[in-house]
Amino acid sequence: MSEDDQSRHSEGMKRRRKVLGDAYVDGAVARTDDFSRDFQDWIVRTAWGDIWRRPGLDLRTRSVVVLSVTVALRHWDEFRLHLRGALNNGLTKAEISEILMQCGVYAGVPAANHAVKEARAVFDELGL
Repeated sequence: MSEDDQSRHSEGMKRRRKVLGDAYVDGAVARTDDFSRDFQDWIVRTAWGDIWRRPGLDLRTRSVVVLSVTVALRHWDEFRLHLRGALNNGLTKAEISEILMQCGVYAGVPAANHAVKEARAVFDELGL
């Protein structure tokens, strides 16, 4: 890894930990093996080290975008993960409810309905 890549990786890990929490990141690192190592490095450098650190949007807004896209694409594992991140980034349950209402109009009621179910499960797990 070049020095620039090392810096992007280091800063990306800091941002990833801030958004997703140490427990999740430590688990992801522990699950990394020879097969997934390059992919994990790429995700940390590009998604977290480049995109999530750009100055154009704050973390709350980035979370709104990610929640909306994961609902629209029906990527439930990522939705649940990033729902936790959205809470870490300061979004409230009321704001998340509004996001899901908006998704219902633009991504479809079945997707938003399922997202409500997934969100409830995450809230229950977190004692919210």
